[in-house]
Amino acid sequence: MKRHLNTLFVTTDGAAVLCDGETLKVRVEEETKLRLPIHLLSGLVCFGPIYVSPAAMALCAENEVAVSFLSMGGRFLAKVVGPISGNVLLRREQYRRADDAAFSARVSRLLIGAKLLNCRTGLQRSLRDRPDQAGAARLEAGVQRLQALLLRLPGLGPSLDVLRGLEGEAARGYFEVFDDLIVARKELFRWQGRSRRPPLDRVNALLSFLYTLLAHDVRSALEVVGLDPAVGYLHEERPGRPSLALDLMEELRPVLADRLALSLINRQQLGEKDFRQSESGGVYLNDAGRKVVLTAYQTRKQETLKHPFLGEETTYGLLMYVQALLFARFLRGDLEEYPPFVWK
Repeated sequence: MKRHLNTLFVTTDGAAVLCDGETLKVRVEEETKLRLPIHLLSGLVCFGPIYVSPAAMALCAENEVAVSFLSMGGRFLAKVVGPISGNVLLRREQYRRADDAAFSARVSRLLIGAKLLNCRTGLQRSLRDRPDQAGAARLEAGVQRLQALLLRLPGLGPSLDVLRGLEGEAARGYFEVFDDLIVARKELFRWQGRSRRPPLDRVNALLSFLYTLLAHDVRSALEVVGLDPAVGYLHEERPGRPSLALDLMEELRPVLADRLALSLINRQQLGEKDFRQSESGGVYLNDAGRKVVLTAYQTRKQETLKHPFLGEETTYGLLMYVQALLFARFLRGDLEEYPPFVWK
């Protein structure tokens, strides 16, 4: 199962991914930079103007290696996959359940609860690590706001709009104190609120990039277990939107994206030279910055933890696959309730 950790990220402008027998090779300006046997890969992610030959795409499709194309800023553009695998009965159950408003609310309540718990844990960890830091009182108030919303959550009715409203309120409260989690190079990484499409500052650019990586991994995990990433319960369905991937992402954002972003900033692993600003005012990681983040993200995925539900040791990189498997078991009726990941 550890083969799922093997995702190749190609970020160099003008690179070409070619097929050589059962091997993929990456060429830059007529020089072969990398060779990888196809059986070592589970995903290929291309940022910006990357050429992938038809033969390379065919090799990937035959070996169940998904090929994703993203913009230079990390916005998802398209994905090439081979024949759909998995249990058709599982997907039929997934579709039936998506039409059940009560079931959707039940799942959404679990996902939102886990997200709030993990956001609260992130704030508490910062307070524990630096109890005398400036902004400690604001962070403590943020913890209390999240706790109050957690207490309200079980009493909410089956309305998805109401549940989404509470999730939005929690996100606003969490991001109101996000600047207090940044303790290094505040002049470069000043947080003034969440901005997307485009991100308007360096912190938002970093978060958006990490969320894109996480969404890719969660989507791949769902496809591996045979679920349709487009049919979700918390996020509304739209053409081209991986709603279920966005659903299961919620519980993992504070753990795999927010925490890593803060670590990269506070350990001064990123600087002004790692970002660029577009003519429209958007701020994005440049090629050097993306490489730093990708390396840190892959390193984080190799760290181990004890899964709170299974009681077994796993890695952060396999966490999304474990959660996808648990969700599939829940849909099949093997589990009475879906156990979202709760950060300890």
